[in-house]
Amino acid sequence: MPTRREILALLAAPAFAAGQSPYRTPHKYGKLVVQASTEPGAFDCKTVHCSFVFHHHGRFYMTYIGWDGTGYQTGLASSSNLTEWHKEGCILKRDPASPITRYNIAMNWIVRRNQLQSAGDLRPVRGRFLGAFHAYPNAGLEEGPAVIGLCWSSDLLHWELGDICLRPDEGADWEKGGLYKPCLLEHQGTYYLFYNAKTAGRGWREQTGVATSRDLKTWTRYPGNPILPNGGPGAGDERFASDPCVLLHGKEWAMYYYGLDRQGKARDFLALGRDPFHFTKLDEILIDVGPPGAVDSTYAHKPSVIYHQGALYHFYCAVSGKYPAETRGIGVARSRPW
Repeated sequence: MPTRREILALLAAPAFAAGQSPYRTPHKYGKLVVQASTEPGAFDCKTVHCSFVFHHHGRFYMTYIGWDGTGYQTGLASSSNLTEWHKEGCILKRDPASPITRYNIAMNWIVRRNQLQSAGDLRPVRGRFLGAFHAYPNAGLEEGPAVIGLCWSSDLLHWELGDICLRPDEGADWEKGGLYKPCLLEHQGTYYLFYNAKTAGRGWREQTGVATSRDLKTWTRYPGNPILPNGGPGAGDERFASDPCVLLHGKEWAMYYYGLDRQGKARDFLALGRDPFHFTKLDEILIDVGPPGAVDSTYAHKPSVIYHQGALYHFYCAVSGKYPAETRGIGVARSRPW
């Protein structure tokens, strides 16, 4: 993996200094592109967040998580230009008869082309689309220790739940409190399931690890987990190093993620690696919170990245105001000015 000296040298290079890094997206759109529904009782009537953006059959799509006051469910939106989005509806709903998805089902990733500078086209697995979700066992906002599972679809609208991949009680202490966003890649015959998890108890910490599988049945946690641990005192990810969005740029692995610091600021960061197990954090904020009055004045976090017409687009959860009266929706920034 790159050493810290190599990373710092890379950051000092003219292309990075001029803002021309292949990873940077400094130009914010400034408006929410997807936001909560105004329809009372809709699955996304309270908030939307956790976008996953991809390309399929000549159109862009976004899965996102809707919150209705009881739990998470998964929605789909479509777009021709990445800024104007049409909601297609709820594609993964809670199932009162299921002990896993009785209150929540949040799909966060569908296997896609891995390259950073690609349109993010989906890659069918065994003739269908393969997604990864996490689900909390109780009603309420992320209540109880969540598990991670797989799901399958032939049309992106109807999904069949598959196996549970990871359970927190089977992991190490850093993940005993529950599992969060899965990011699922296939590379050279191996599936890599990146995910963040939390410690048990109040004042928990979140960090990121990875598990691998060759057959989608047996999963092995990497013994060096967490591969993205919390930073030290004063770091931007001192409390959370969460929500991995992992893609390849050439042979380099890029992990976009969000950090939460001691003061409660959540911003998006980047770590780079020469393999999927060892990453070096870049010492800069990729997406920072905005000024008072901005759509992201409270948080700017939870990345999803896609490439289109020579520009990199970085979607993120933009939050303004304070919970429980906050406004939480999807914002976007890109590598060139609007």
